Amino acid sequence: MKHAAPMVEIDEASGTVLLRTTHSAYVLRVDRAAGTVRHVHWGAPLPLVDAVALPVWTEHDNSFAGRWDGVEEYPVDGGARFGVPALDVRFADGSSPLEPTVSDVTLRAHDHLVVRMRDRTRPLAWHLHYRVPADGDVLERWAEFHHTGTDDDGEILLLRYASAHWPLPQRPAWRIGSVHGGWSSEGRLERPALPVGETAIGSRRGHTGHHANPWAALDAGDAGEEHGEVWVVALAASGSWRLTVQRTAAGRTGVVAGEGHEGIELRLAPGGKHRTPVSLALHTAHGFGHASRGFHHHLRAHVLPHPEEPRPVLYNSWEATSFEVSEDNQLALARRAADLGAELFVLDDGWFRGRDDDRAGLGDWTPHPERFPRGLRPLADEVHRLGMAFGLWVEPEMVNADSDLFRHHPDWVLHLPDRTATELRNQLVLDFSRQEVTEWALSRLREVVVENAVDFLKWDFNRSFTEAGGHAAGPDARRVHVEHARGLYRVLDRLRADFPHLRIEACAGGGGRVDPGILARTDQVWTSDNTDAVDRLTIQHGFSQLYPAGVMSAWVTDSPNPLTGRVVPMRFRFHSAMAGVLGIGGDLTRWSDTALAEAAELVRVYKDIRPVVQHGRQYRLLTPGEGPLAAVQYVGEDGDRAAVLIWRPSTAFGPALPPLRLRGLDDEARYRDEETGRTWSGATLTGHGLPLPDLPPGDCASTLVRLRRVAAPGREA
Repeated sequence: MKHAAPMVEIDEASGTVLLRTTHSAYVLRVDRAAGTVRHVHWGAPLPLVDAVALPVWTEHDNSFAGRWDGVEEYPVDGGARFGVPALDVRFADGSSPLEPTVSDVTLRAHDHLVVRMRDRTRPLAWHLHYRVPADGDVLERWAEFHHTGTDDDGEILLLRYASAHWPLPQRPAWRIGSVHGGWSSEGRLERPALPVGETAIGSRRGHTGHHANPWAALDAGDAGEEHGEVWVVALAASGSWRLTVQRTAAGRTGVVAGEGHEGIELRLAPGGKHRTPVSLALHTAHGFGHASRGFHHHLRAHVLPHPEEPRPVLYNSWEATSFEVSEDNQLALARRAADLGAELFVLDDGWFRGRDDDRAGLGDWTPHPERFPRGLRPLADEVHRLGMAFGLWVEPEMVNADSDLFRHHPDWVLHLPDRTATELRNQLVLDFSRQEVTEWALSRLREVVVENAVDFLKWDFNRSFTEAGGHAAGPDARRVHVEHARGLYRVLDRLRADFPHLRIEACAGGGGRVDPGILARTDQVWTSDNTDAVDRLTIQHGFSQLYPAGVMSAWVTDSPNPLTGRVVPMRFRFHSAMAGVLGIGGDLTRWSDTALAEAAELVRVYKDIRPVVQHGRQYRLLTPGEGPLAAVQYVGEDGDRAAVLIWRPSTAFGPALPPLRLRGLDDEARYRDEETGRTWSGATLTGHGLPLPDLPPGDCASTLVRLRRVAAPGREA
């Protein structure tokens, strides 16, 4: 059963609300008498008449259980509720329990439901928002909190202020999928069994983090890449965050998604309000791959600023010159990059005053007088003359103690007056929760963009928070863990409004700040500081679970790899990076003429498949590390083209490999292999499989298969 368009339907008599996406249904029931909203269904599509007739699950009546635990749409702390609360507060008199009532239910548009709730006697209201974006399966939820009292009521502390609670249906068992890792080892996908109890995933670092990412995929243990029911919950939060998955012994399971973590309290003054980040969620009956494609579509259609644009092939100077940048060596690299077909040249760290290493200079964003005595404009002009856009590396949220900015404004950093400031990577964090700091950053960035004709910023963030919250006295001093990200958003939003041509890559020492919130304000993300082409296959596999290839920056760098020392052929390095937004980061002045010619041809091939990779549907065919091969396939938006990347990281003797079964093709169409000229029906390629092309001998072998539809029903070849 497939609906033509998402919509929200309400049955006033029963209080039942049906939210319909393209392929699923979400049902809740407003109980005004009990003062709550209860969950009914999330899964397969169903009509409103059936939604009204469905009962709400309840626990057996006894004096040791919360009858509605796991069933309420937005559980609070108060009454006979013993599960994880979405909302927990402390009133001015020190008390906490809430007694919710429903004020009203409104439909702001055909796709936006608001349930307004309030405490029965205390001056706090909270509004639950549900939105069903058009053309897709992702639901959006967020909450708003309002202090409705006067000065006599005092302030209210929000102790836990989740965006949403997502109740799941009853299943005999559950499995939870998420990614873990660390710096240069992001995206390690795991799917262990979900135990009874509370399982928390989150970040206490002040940013999203390399070690985890704000999403979780749940299934009953029977889903695969293209089959089985899967529920995914994500959070658009770029500061500290927490997902708590609770599974009770009574059989209820749900996910509470919100910013902050324990101890991060928000102070709400009379008349004040707070809006949470958006939580996104999706149900599919067709496996993890379909869930990923659903999120990819949503991010492109509803989140990214310019999803229709092809992301350019970039060259970045960092691994070639490190801090030893100069006008001459950057010009030499730019000319070689242009010859390869690069469309964007990015000058990385080391270009600004005092920046001879990572111990000084951050915060002083003017050109290094010895390295660029004429400033950066001559370099930018030559880059533009060569036909490339000009980009700069910046790290506006950080400062070195050895900088004029810190000497003038030492109070701007995260610090506690009686604690030793912890330097990581020889730098401190500027407090972007403070307006004077973000105003300075915005002013300086405007000057950098204008004075240097900048088209692109690589926006870095190279350390986590410590000593957070010293400048603001009071119980909510640590709110910087969530408010810093809001300050960052304000700077990015205003900068982009001032310079509509400007494009931005989000970076945090690699993939340390990747989430739907930052993607709403940037165009791509730096996936990992690890550019080893073999390691990247695993990192990129984890990244693709939620995020599309069109935002995933991937570079070809030198061999041996600077981080791992692995020797990898040029072809494999390119094929690994071609799975996302292709970039080049090696020292081109040391590449042989043969290597440069091979690289130029591979850049040309990438540009041919770029629309398919960056804007098409992605199918993960073979998982890295689970067999001798890894493979991923992309199908263009119109279905006429497909690209298949196949890698063999290491050689091992064994039986001949079976054909590679493709996905997402028209069974009745015929497709031509653009390298061999052979044609196959879509049914053969998906049912029997693509005969594996010969790979070069030895380790780190790879190939690219390009397919083009040549005939389909009603069409001539």
